[in-house]
Amino acid sequence: MNRESDLTQSRELDAAYSICRAIAKREAKNFYYAFLTLPAPRKNAICAIYAFMRKADDLADDESLPHAERRRRLDSWLSAWHDANTTGATADPVFIAVRDATQRFNIPLALLDELVAGTTMDLKAATGSAPDTYATFADLYQYCYLVASVVGLVCIRIFGYTDPSAEKLAEETGIAFQLTNILRDVEEDAARNRVYLPIENLADHDIALESLLHRPPGAPPTLNERALLAEIATRAEIYYRSAEALLPLIHRESRPALWVLVSIYHALLRRIERADYDVFSKRASVPLRQKLAILSLGMVRVAAARLFG
Repeated sequence: MNRESDLTQSRELDAAYSICRAIAKREAKNFYYAFLTLPAPRKNAICAIYAFMRKADDLADDESLPHAERRRRLDSWLSAWHDANTTGATADPVFIAVRDATQRFNIPLALLDELVAGTTMDLKAATGSAPDTYATFADLYQYCYLVASVVGLVCIRIFGYTDPSAEKLAEETGIAFQLTNILRDVEEDAARNRVYLPIENLADHDIALESLLHRPPGAPPTLNERALLAEIATRAEIYYRSAEALLPLIHRESRPALWVLVSIYHALLRRIERADYDVFSKRASVPLRQKLAILSLGMVRVAAARLFG
């Protein structure tokens, strides 16, 4: 009977991970190419964490609902996760997979709570029409930490590491990724009444908040806007150096995945830089052929890691 029960649980877990892999393949875009280079247990865990993160984001970003209702649903979902993790009684495939992944790779549950807390930061303007803004770069850093660095801190536990300095480097790698996203999405975020570029930096470049919120769609950036975006890009470039330093600190078989992920995100930032920071006329992206070329090199690194590991 125990053997039957174990087989049932194993099939249930396999099915849960399969659903998480499908979510990652459909939604992850830049992330999924990196996942492909990981050994199966690590890939499954990363996909489970991504699916968990995706659900939290979807609940927070459901613009058909008022902010208060989105927050209520997020709180209810997080409570359901806590119950599922404590009791093991759940039919939610994402919860089943994440519970296994956190146990298998010793992922602190507090990190997942922080991850969800990051999604709620975009819900802070629950009433009125005031835009979501960040006064200083320190304020923006805290937002980036919760929505991106925490993901990095979870990922390195799945990747494997022993040197504690990897944690700060993973934090800063997450900052680099999120600053890249912010640069890419300035116009899209403004349309949603969000400006992530710090108010202090807008003032330094003599840019009014309202001018970013109500600029003509697709209009090229002004000289001042280009200078502002270049300043944020320079900060991101500094944090990408942390990604380079992190690479040798994680488990050899996981390094190709991190290398692919960093290479794709850094390529996105460089495309923004080469476009002279015109993120308004056309949304910046890394072409599929370039992603596939990076993935191919990542696969070569996988083979080398297995051969010389």
